[in-house]
Amino acid sequence: MKQRIGFIGLGIMGRPMSTNLLKAGYALSVFDINQEAVAALAAKGAFAAGSPKEVASKSDIIFTMLPNSQHVKEVILGENGILQGASAGSILIDMSSISPVVSRELAASAAEAGLHMLDAPVSGGEPKAVDGTLAIMVGGSESVFANVLDILQIIGKDVTLVGDSGSGTTAKLANQIIVNLNIAAMSEALVFAAKAGIDIEKMYQAIRSGLAGSNVLDAKVPLILDRNFVAGGRIDINLKDMANVMETAHELGVPLPLSSQLLEIFHALKVDGKAADDHGGIVQYFEKLAGVQVTHKVKPSGKHYE
Repeated sequence: MKQRIGFIGLGIMGRPMSTNLLKAGYALSVFDINQEAVAALAAKGAFAAGSPKEVASKSDIIFTMLPNSQHVKEVILGENGILQGASAGSILIDMSSISPVVSRELAASAAEAGLHMLDAPVSGGEPKAVDGTLAIMVGGSESVFANVLDILQIIGKDVTLVGDSGSGTTAKLANQIIVNLNIAAMSEALVFAAKAGIDIEKMYQAIRSGLAGSNVLDAKVPLILDRNFVAGGRIDINLKDMANVMETAHELGVPLPLSSQLLEIFHALKVDGKAADDHGGIVQYFEKLAGVQVTHKVKPSGKHYE
């Protein structure tokens, strides 16, 4: 008999992830404060629960996919939270991108209540959530991980146990440093080339197979050229991640000068009304500074170097 699954948090990432679990034939209970999201999953066969507590009472494995540490704490520890409804031996898998300190605290609280917990944040954005090919980095017990690996492989392609509790969220923060600084570096280069007046599409084709090539380049350049900043990974969510990066780095005694500058860029974009844009929209910060826009056809607005 298949284990019963609960899923709390049906946003950009949570909805397609939970949909893939339904497609795999699991009995699924869901909850979100957005009732439209709950109704959409219920229409596909999920049970619409009225609270995290009710989800937990009907589930052997409970997933959470929420915006920040405070939301995760409330859903797990709150008056109508998971710990109030879960049976001893249940497994809680938090896939949110939160502070490793909070992950370890929550794992300890879950253990006191007789539950097992894994921190298992993901990378890949909405497209990979939809097709079930997310990268999942996991922290927690090896035996618990082994017990849920087959389920994690429904929503992710590369699923790796990194270490003990907090290791998954630490790996995710490292991932966010690399991804977002990569986007920022790419954005500087695109704006530089646009200001020089060269064909950005041809430049992209010229460099993508060299050392400058990356998944970020291939994923974001076509969207930027189309001026498509519909969020797969929102600027405000990545701002939160980079704030967690800096907080954790300060606790560890690790200076991160590039990450600290990027955090300020995210704050500037939020103030400029770009919070809901995709993080590929970082390019807009550099465009504003340079007075140029990266599009399919760029008209030189500065010196044109032949």
